[in-house]
Amino acid sequence: MGHIRKTFIAATVALLTATSFATAASANTYDGEWSVHIASSSGECGDGQTVSIGISNGTVSSSMVTASGHVAEAGNISVTLVSGIKRATGYGRLPATSGSGTWRGVLCSGTWTASRN
Repeated sequence: MGHIRKTFIAATVALLTATSFATAASANTYDGEWSVHIASSSGECGDGQTVSIGISNGTVSSSMVTASGHVAEAGNISVTLVSGIKRATGYGRLPATSGSGTWRGVLCSGTWTASRN
């Protein structure tokens, strides 16, 4: 009986260690600097702005605008960008070295594309 219990504990510890390693490795997959091109579906809202963002341990940040958000293990990203009184929330996917998605603000919406620097 003691042998079975020791085997079960060892297997549980090994599984938890492997799961923790896989989660950390997945989060780091998207780490780095990214260039994000923001396009509006309306000419009144402007078009063609590029913003640099950084991702560290799956967390989004930027020195150009106030940014918050997260990249999940599968590359799904949700982010909020704020510049002055303008605020936009975006969703999309970062498969490897590029990605795309949609964004929406109070009066405007559009698409975005990203590439790793």
